[in-house]
Amino acid sequence: MLIAAGILASAALSAMYVRGGWLLGFVLLAPWLRALDGSRTWASTLACAYAMSVAFTAAVFAWFGIAFGRYTQVGELAGLAVLLLCAPLFQPQFFAFALVRHACTSRYGLALRALAAAAAWVAAERLLPRLLSDTLGYGLYPSPLLRQAADVGGGAGLTLLLLLANEGIAAAHARWPGGWRAALRPAALAALAPLLLAGYGLLTLSGSPASAAKPLRMGLVQANMVDYEGLRRLRGAHAVVREVLDRHFAMSYDAVVRQRADAVLWSETAYPTTFGQPKSEAGAEFDREILANVNAAGVPFVFGTYDRDSAGEYNAAAFVQPGAGLLGFYRKTRLFPFTEYVPAWLDGDALRRLLPWTGNWQPGNGARVFPLRLADGREVPVLPLICLDDVDAHLAIDGARLGAQAILTMSNDSWFSKEREGARLHQVAAAFRSIETRLPQFRVTSNGYSAAIDAGGAILAGTAMGEPALVIADLPLRRPAPTLMVRWGDWVGLAAGAFLLLLGIRSMSIWPRHAGQLPDVPPAIALPAKVVLLPPFARFAAGALRTAARMGLLGMGAALLLDDSLRINTLAQIRIFAACFLAPEAAALCVLFAFRARAEFSHGRLVLSRGAQRIELALQDIAAAELWRLPFPGPGLALRLASGQRWRYGLALAEPVAFAAAMAGAGGPPMAQKTRALQAAVQGGAGLRHRWLDHPLNKFVLLPLVLAIPAFTLHQHIAYGSAFGEYYSFGLKAYLSAFALWWAAWSIGVVLSAALLRAAIEAATLLAVLLRPKQAIGTRLWLERGGYAMLYLGMPAWLLVKLSGL
Repeated sequence: MLIAAGILASAALSAMYVRGGWLLGFVLLAPWLRALDGSRTWASTLACAYAMSVAFTAAVFAWFGIAFGRYTQVGELAGLAVLLLCAPLFQPQFFAFALVRHACTSRYGLALRALAAAAAWVAAERLLPRLLSDTLGYGLYPSPLLRQAADVGGGAGLTLLLLLANEGIAAAHARWPGGWRAALRPAALAALAPLLLAGYGLLTLSGSPASAAKPLRMGLVQANMVDYEGLRRLRGAHAVVREVLDRHFAMSYDAVVRQRADAVLWSETAYPTTFGQPKSEAGAEFDREILANVNAAGVPFVFGTYDRDSAGEYNAAAFVQPGAGLLGFYRKTRLFPFTEYVPAWLDGDALRRLLPWTGNWQPGNGARVFPLRLADGREVPVLPLICLDDVDAHLAIDGARLGAQAILTMSNDSWFSKEREGARLHQVAAAFRSIETRLPQFRVTSNGYSAAIDAGGAILAGTAMGEPALVIADLPLRRPAPTLMVRWGDWVGLAAGAFLLLLGIRSMSIWPRHAGQLPDVPPAIALPAKVVLLPPFARFAAGALRTAARMGLLGMGAALLLDDSLRINTLAQIRIFAACFLAPEAAALCVLFAFRARAEFSHGRLVLSRGAQRIELALQDIAAAELWRLPFPGPGLALRLASGQRWRYGLALAEPVAFAAAMAGAGGPPMAQKTRALQAAVQGGAGLRHRWLDHPLNKFVLLPLVLAIPAFTLHQHIAYGSAFGEYYSFGLKAYLSAFALWWAAWSIGVVLSAALLRAAIEAATLLAVLLRPKQAIGTRLWLERGGYAMLYLGMPAWLLVKLSGL
């Protein structure tokens, strides 16, 4: 009964969430999660996931089943029944989430379980996308602040944060019987999601916008003519096309002559026949009439029509220029299944008799950018999208990469004339394309909702549903700085899949079950040991220099992300790398080299020798060996004397835990077990890193060489026609110099990637120490292995993907 109540409560909250209650997104799944907590077996977990998928579909997407039943003429109730029956196919993420969560319950703590389950959700959505590519994150659209983070991770990134927040709420509820203090930590972590989103939104919206060129003033014609087939049966095809064109011509005249629009946009298939390749003399006359109206208006027209070639017919958008005629077509890429096309393996006469409404259009070949040549001499690059194209983030991202400054979206949402939730969801999905790319958007539909959408996703002007309307809107144009989504693509789902893969590898026997646990016997260290005997001023100097070097790396990484010209200027990269990283790092190494020493234990004394200098300290005078809380300039030890004061020298060395253990074995003070576990996790001791994979020669010399060779070879083929083209043209010196630059560029890239991975590993380890101290060592080991995989496998895989796309 409690499980059923949890499922119904989550379904009710979901229904309110998608209807504008965006704040409920952070709690809507918490009742279902508590129901999952009570599912002890795989079978009960599957049943709980199935029930939630059906309840969620009924609460959120009932309109789709009703619209489907009406469109196919099988009846609204039958359409709804089919939708609920197929709910597991439409919402597979519930099963992925529940199963991964159940699998992690006995293996990991709450934090890692929550992260793994959320990763399974967004990975499932990436691998098995829904028809409208909807995701939980879309429900945050009503909040101007929270939706802005979509330019970082898209709707999937918002969904990931929502899931983690829901897990925090569920954990807080589970711990509440133990007192409010026990529930405080997960509740506080749950509150981080909205706070982070709000903070990012404030930062984004308060930032000074880049200077914009003259706005583009577009006229959007929503003619409110939808049932072409019904009208054809009543009046004939010629009369229908005549009426459609007359209404569009009249509204376009108003947009251009009275409203001074720079261009006119009609909806999807507004011209319901092929343009430029007429099927009859009447069609040719209509084509000439459209061209005459465009010439008379003196502004470019973009409208939905059809195109065809030897492969078949296409749902297309025509770009018509006054005086020049047809510039070209954009062909719709993402077709609606079982209405616009049928997969080839399923197509046949029997299916078409069963589904007589099924079309036979061909898909286009991806994003294209067209120039809008305006009457004032401007040429505006625009990205056209048709209907379901605007739910595909990849098309908008590709268009932004091709240089588009605005998105033109055409749709026919007459399916949703009575179920307006569908039309509203479609518009929200389109608005997210503007947020992700920071491109303004003009969106016109046949009968609503049409809108002008700015780069932040706000609707500046729009229409109601089911009425003829003319929207005239000005949107500022600029070439925005590429967002993370534009640079990396829709990356969150892929990253989540990689995370789950690494987690699965960790769970296999490749790594022993006890890996990552603190060994009962401390690791041994060879004596005499190499140490750096640092007085306070030397430690501060070396630490400051190393901090400056690391900050320089992170700053250079940010500069490469933000500055396109820097990414292609290898010499500038080398100069910045040398000044910001190599110089301070070399200075820090010089300081450490100047204070190097050898340490050993002899006759109850700690003996430190540096050249002719020799320092001895009785072990009985040492009260405690304390690991540096801050590894500055690296891991090390501070010795606290029996008098209570710290010894004036610090000992910097690679394995402070092993050295402290050796000191204890020689008669010195023992180290507290808790301190050893926590600090070893933070400082990376206990031999958690791999000897060969962490060797600088392998990491920063050989790995870049392996990456540079194929990239340089491809460059030679493209630029000079063969692998040794530059050698044949300009000689050996030029060839080797060019290869050295490529090698240097890859070395810098590997160093930057390793620095970012190291920063992430250290931050995640510190978080594990705070939240799960007993699992800190295991978490550290898992993070180190993941870092190796991303560096030694991820970078070659990324290069392979890039090369295969050329």
